[in-house]
Amino acid sequence: MPKRAQETLFKPKLSQSESKADSVSRIAMSMIEQESTLREAKIARLKQARLAQEAAERAIAKAAVKPAAKPARRTAKA
Repeated sequence: MPKRAQETLFKPKLSQSESKADSVSRIAMSMIEQESTLREAKIARLKQARLAQEAAERAIAKAAVKPAAKPARRTAKA
């Protein structure tokens, strides 16, 4: 037996408590999504800062490791 047109064309009307719960659920999900986006942006920003700091530290360490040029030894002639 085919479904009635009213059942297939329109969504059933939710009760007041169901519509309120649906509204709260949508708001909560949007808040969670927003927090997730902000968290991912913060993580990316911190990662960039960490990589820049590590590169600067490597450059400083590399410059510090280079030994000073040794003066030429003179040999004493007797």
